[in-house]
Amino acid sequence: MERLKIIIKTSIIGIIVNIFLVIFKMIIGLISNSIAIILDAVNNLSDVTSSVITIIGTKLSNKKPDKKHPYGHGRIEYITSVLVSIIVLIVGFLSIKESIEKIINPIDTKYTAISFVIIIFAILTKFIMGSYVKKVGTQINSQALIASGLDAFFDSILSLGTLISAILSFTFKINIEGFIGSIISLFIIKSGIDILLETLDSIIGTRIDSNLSKSVKNMIGSFKEVRGVYDLTLHNYGPVKIIGSVHIEVKDTMTAFEIHTLSRKIMAEVFKKFGIILTIGIYASNEDFPKIKDTVNEVVKKYDEVLQFHGLYVDNKKKIIAFDLIIDFKADANKIKEQIIEELKEKYKEYSFDILLDIDFSD
Repeated sequence: MERLKIIIKTSIIGIIVNIFLVIFKMIIGLISNSIAIILDAVNNLSDVTSSVITIIGTKLSNKKPDKKHPYGHGRIEYITSVLVSIIVLIVGFLSIKESIEKIINPIDTKYTAISFVIIIFAILTKFIMGSYVKKVGTQINSQALIASGLDAFFDSILSLGTLISAILSFTFKINIEGFIGSIISLFIIKSGIDILLETLDSIIGTRIDSNLSKSVKNMIGSFKEVRGVYDLTLHNYGPVKIIGSVHIEVKDTMTAFEIHTLSRKIMAEVFKKFGIILTIGIYASNEDFPKIKDTVNEVVKKYDEVLQFHGLYVDNKKKIIAFDLIIDFKADANKIKEQIIEELKEKYKEYSFDILLDIDFSD
């Protein structure tokens, strides 16, 4: 709930600031007949809309889980970010249309001292606002706030372009309003595309942050019974809800009760430290066949494409050697797997091989 309050408070501050900027810029833009200032005002108006959508989306994303949505509604925040990016893109395309018309049919501008004061005030306000909103968004992992903050930060830079245009018009009577407006529009469009692509990446699913995956694995590996940590996968159901799974390697002599107790301890510690709901799978490690382990390791190391092998287990009664391989995405995994099996069969003809291809989910 604290995160929800922070997002709403930050968004409301953004709405108030942008409404004032819209009013001031629109008045000055109309008085001075400046398309660049008017476009700045329209862009600020889109920021107001974006903040309203952010508030609504955040409230909806905090709804409790139900039977139809047992993972909660956290991913609504991603939909919010998509809507914000679409608004930014619409404003950008409309702006570039107006700017091109101004290049073709330029209109004289009439700047006054108060115009310069308002523009400078807008630059400073948007810079401070953008830095503040982005900082808050980063702290609480809100893509919508980060997007709004970056948008505001870019606005301050673009308003600087408006100021340069105004100075040239006032001092040298050079009218580059349409060109400045076009540049502003292109930046707006780029900002919208960047926000959209980043959000789509989150929806599709991206690689786990390296620092997070290593921290989780190190913490799990700190338990003395754990001999290896593998196959960590984390699924994001919104910015603050993560569910995942991991395999741990333990001695095959551990009892079911001992494994159960260990798993419960690990799950509790991971949730306490990282807020991650984790399911734990088991690799049973037998060390009665060190020569086989060394041989497998020797063969696997010949292939640069093999990133890791783990979960080695030898069933001497059924004559099965089993282990998992992680192979680089760019390589032909099945081909390399078959080559490794062929090499191992030459050394252990009496054994069959059960090799599972794992995916390189995390560092």
